[in-house]
Amino acid sequence: MTNINIQYFKHPYAEFVLGSYQGKLCLCDFRYRKMRESVDIRIQRGLNATFVEQNDAVLEQTKAQLNAYFMGERSVFDLPLLLVGTDFQQTVWRALQEVKYGETATYLDLATTIGNENAVRAVGNANGANGLAIIIPCHRIIGSQGELVGYGGGLSLKKRLLELEQNLFI
Repeated sequence: MTNINIQYFKHPYAEFVLGSYQGKLCLCDFRYRKMRESVDIRIQRGLNATFVEQNDAVLEQTKAQLNAYFMGERSVFDLPLLLVGTDFQQTVWRALQEVKYGETATYLDLATTIGNENAVRAVGNANGANGLAIIIPCHRIIGSQGELVGYGGGLSLKKRLLELEQNLFI
């Protein structure tokens, strides 16, 4: 069995668990979210690997890019990513990456983007299963009435992230 290098990264915005596998980031998620265990199990099973607390270049690069993002100095991430999930989840996550910094979209917008406007609930579930928070910007997805709904890092963090993105680079 191979290893997924993980590091805990505490930032004033949130505390993350970061993971890399064979030179690619496969995990950037909130350390204390409700779905922590199910996300971890999916990634470990999907890669047939176990978590080992060890640092590496990808994890250091991720920390640096997250810090720059939170400081308002980075709007796009440039990291090698490894998406671990079903084909449907990966399709949703790729569509999420198209939602630009400072913008928002609804679950229906996302479902329409992937060509299945009847899959709003499934899109919401895939959004919630995203294990690459911030990097794959699930915080940019809002309810159909413009309301803030569900977020692994909590709604107050979602609001802060959207405010951070909408108030900078103007």
